[in-house]
Amino acid sequence: MSAYDPDEATAREDLCRFLAACFYEPGPEFAEEHLFDSMLAAATRVHPDLADGVRKLSAAFAAQDLQTLLVDYTRLFLGPVQAQANPYGSSWLAAPAQTEENPSLDVLELYSAGGFDISDEFMDLPDHVAVELEFLYLLEFQRNEAQRAGQMADLADVQQLKQKFLRAHLGAWIGPFAAAIKDGAETVFYRELADLTERFIRLQERDVGH
Repeated sequence: MSAYDPDEATAREDLCRFLAACFYEPGPEFAEEHLFDSMLAAATRVHPDLADGVRKLSAAFAAQDLQTLLVDYTRLFLGPVQAQANPYGSSWLAAPAQTEENPSLDVLELYSAGGFDISDEFMDLPDHVAVELEFLYLLEFQRNEAQRAGQMADLADVQQLKQKFLRAHLGAWIGPFAAAIKDGAETVFYRELADLTERFIRLQERDVGH
């Protein structure tokens, strides 16, 4: 685990949220809310390679019309017949008696252990990539709060939970998922998003001694 830097820690939290946002349906709010400017500020604090990835992602978004991005998003993550890159962990992890209607229960147990509640308004499956990134944000937040307060027992607990989550879930399936996006995407934006997300997760794994 690297030395604690509070500014970098906050930036890691932010990157989790910003990457999660990118896996929802693309809309004008990406530009209106200056999503990529905020991402770049956070990535610059975390790692220069991530900052370079955000610059490429931002340029790809600016160069592409929204309708084309929406069509690619639909093809990749929704279908209509079969998604090119299914955004659910249960599609990539081998486990018994697991279906889209009954996703892996152990990720729900990890959510519960971390105090993570999914909004009642969220109508998708709980192992969607955006949800798992938002859970990673919560773990980062909890870790940073424990670090700032000097609560070493709590810090150890959240580090263990984060390591388990990355090893058994997001870190285990982000590789093939990112590869499927890059293979199936027709826009540079989603290829860059896949690459950036995987690189960020690999940095997170190293941070907890994966």
